[in-house]
Amino acid sequence: ASLLALLFCLTLPAVTTRFYAADEVELFAWARSTAFDHDADFENEYQYFYDSGAVHTTGFRETFLERQTESGRRPNFAPVGTAILWAPFMAAGHVVARLSGASTDGYSHPYIAAVTYGSALYGFFALGLTFLITRRLIGPGWWPTIAVAIGTPVTFYMYVTPGFSHACSAFAVALFLYVWLRVRDRWTTAGALALGLAGALMAMVREQDVFFVAGPALDFSRYGLGVMRRPRSAIAASVPRAKWGHLCATAATGAAAFAVGYVPQLAAYQAVNGHPSPTELVSRKMNWLSPHFLAVMFSPEHGLFVWTPLALIGVIGLVALDTGRSGSRYRDASWVGALALLMVVLQAYISGSVESWTVAGSFGQRRFVGLTPLIALGLAAGWSAALRSRTRLWRTVSIVGIGVAIWWQVGLAAQFGMNTMDRQRMSPRDNARASFLELPVQMPTIIWRYLTDRRSFIDQPAP
Repeated sequence: ASLLALLFCLTLPAVTTRFYAADEVELFAWARSTAFDHDADFENEYQYFYDSGAVHTTGFRETFLERQTESGRRPNFAPVGTAILWAPFMAAGHVVARLSGASTDGYSHPYIAAVTYGSALYGFFALGLTFLITRRLIGPGWWPTIAVAIGTPVTFYMYVTPGFSHACSAFAVALFLYVWLRVRDRWTTAGALALGLAGALMAMVREQDVFFVAGPALDFSRYGLGVMRRPRSAIAASVPRAKWGHLCATAATGAAAFAVGYVPQLAAYQAVNGHPSPTELVSRKMNWLSPHFLAVMFSPEHGLFVWTPLALIGVIGLVALDTGRSGSRYRDASWVGALALLMVVLQAYISGSVESWTVAGSFGQRRFVGLTPLIALGLAAGWSAALRSRTRLWRTVSIVGIGVAIWWQVGLAAQFGMNTMDRQRMSPRDNARASFLELPVQMPTIIWRYLTDRRSFIDQPAP
C-alpha cells in the first residue's frame, strides 16, 4: 500500500489542474454552488468560467447563459455524484487557499487543483479495486490492471482531463462490483445495505451506470430461486417461510438503501428542473430503441472497439469466462461471466440510445470508462484460457494482440493531445502510421513537453 501511495504521489505532476470543457464546468458548478452559495443557481459559476476564457465559446454561452430549464434556472446536465466525491477535496482546497493567501471564493486555483487531484486519486482507487476484483475471480490481478491503465482511456481521464466525471465513474463502478462480489457469497441484509448505497453513488456519478445494477439484481434473483427450491424438511415446516422472509428483508434493504442514497440526486433534479427527473432537454435526445448500438462499438467515429481494441480483447475474455474456458475456481465463475457480458451489452445499449453517441471531440468512447474493471477481468480470463490451450499459438496471439492494442491507445492519446489527428473521426491508416512508425521516436519529447509545457497542447492548431 505504501508503494502504491508513493507511486500516486510521484505521478501528481502529470495531473492537469485546470478546466477546458463545459462538462468540467458543470461538475464543478455543483461542487462550488452547494458549498459556497448553498443553492442550485449556476449563473455566477458559468459567467466566471466564460469570462475567464476557460470555456469562452458561443455554444457555451447559448447553452448555459441564455437557455433555461422548465423551472427557469440555468441548466446543469451533470448529476451530483462527482461533486459529492469532490466535497472532501473542495474542503482541502479551502484550507490551502487560506494558508497560501489565495482567494477563498471557491474559484481560485487551490480549489480546482484539489478536485482534479481528487479525480486522479479516485481513478487510482478504481485501479486498486480492479486488481482486487480480478484477483478474486481469476488469480493474477496486477498485469490486467496495468494493461487497462495504459491501454484504455481511464488514465487519460485521470491525468489529462480529470475535471470530467469518468475517473470518478470508474471508481464508483469498481466499488459497486467489488461490493457485489463480496455480498453475493451470503446475501445478508448488511451486505444488501452496502450494495444499495454503492449503487446509488454509482448512479449519481453517471446516470447511465445505473444499468450495472442489472447484473447483481439478476444474481440475487437466481440466488433466491435456488434457496426456495431447496428440499423442504419434513420436520421444520417453517423453514420455507423463514427463507422467504430472509429474501424479502434482503431485497427490501437493498432497494431502500438505493432509494435513500439517491435522494440527493432527486433533490438536485427538483431544484434545477422543477421536477425530480432529468430536464426535457436531455430526454429529447434519447431514442430507447438504441439505433446506434453497433456504431457505438465499431464505428471510426468514436466506436469503442476501434478506439480501444483492448476492450474487444477483454470482451472476448469474458466470453471465455462465461463458457468455462478460463479455468477459474471461483464459485459460479461462468455465471458471473455471463452477467459481466450482460453489463457490457447494457452499456452499449444506453450509449447507443443517445443522439450524441459519438461524444464528438472527446478522447475515445468515454462513456465506457466505467467498464474498466470488466475489461481487466476479461483480459485475465482470456489469458488464463490461453494458458490452458495445448498450443503456443493462442498465447503468442494474446501477447501480441494485447501489446499492439495498448500501444494503439498510447499512440492515439499522443496524437489527440497534440491535435495531429481528426478528433471527430479517425483515419485508421494515418493513425496507425503515426502510432507505430512516428511516435516511438517522438514519445520522449512528447512526454517532456507534457510535463513542462502542457498549455502548448491546448493551443495546438487543428491539422
